Amino acid sequence: VKRGKHPSVKGKGQRRFIRFRTLGAGYTEEEIKTVLDGKAEHQPHPKQPLPEKKFGLLVDIPTKMAEGKTSGYKKWATKFNLKEMSKTLLYLQEKKIDSADELRERAAAATERYHTLGDSIKAAEKRMGEIAVLRAHIVNYAKTRDAYAAYRKAGYSKKFLEEHREQITLHRAAKATFDEAGLKKLPKVKELNTEYSTLLSQKKAAYPAYRKARDEMQELMKAQKNVEIFFTEEKATKEKAQTR
Repeated sequence: VKRGKHPSVKGKGQRRFIRFRTLGAGYTEEEIKTVLDGKAEHQPHPKQPLPEKKFGLLVDIPTKMAEGKTSGYKKWATKFNLKEMSKTLLYLQEKKIDSADELRERAAAATERYHTLGDSIKAAEKRMGEIAVLRAHIVNYAKTRDAYAAYRKAGYSKKFLEEHREQITLHRAAKATFDEAGLKKLPKVKELNTEYSTLLSQKKAAYPAYRKARDEMQELMKAQKNVEIFFTEEKATKEKAQTR
């Protein structure tokens, strides 16, 4: 178990960790604990397992696509998009994926990579937003310090407040932000600018990898779906023919 913002697990023989959130509904840490404590019954997702195959995907798929001998298979082949499956086969060959298990592992790993990169970009964006707000308040605080000091010296005069309302409002808003953040000492604007520039550079550098991870995840999930449909439909056609 690897803890953090998004807990993940790795079973014996697995190369990569899998986040709970990538498993879908019913697999949050709290829900799993409830099941383990005996307070709820585990409801696994309905599975459509690929049939046991003697050969790998790169052997089985072309074999099935080339058969076309029975009327039942012809009917199924007409229903299923074989052109789309041809694209999937080429993709599997290119990526050297020769088993359903490997395909599922690669898809899960790509999804994990996509979420990890996305989280890092979101964290950078959040901090950049905080810096922008804090920086603006620091500037406003410095600009309105004299006006607020004069306001205090005037005994918080209503007349003075009306004449300098904008400056005093900005000063109070800045002070409230500092107190809420628990800042005893204000950071220098120069330091904030440096941190902002660093985060911006990291964010820009992460985007190509993020887009690549997104595309890879989508391609692998699409291939996984096509393979599952391909063998599920083919199996269903055989079973239907046998019952006749």
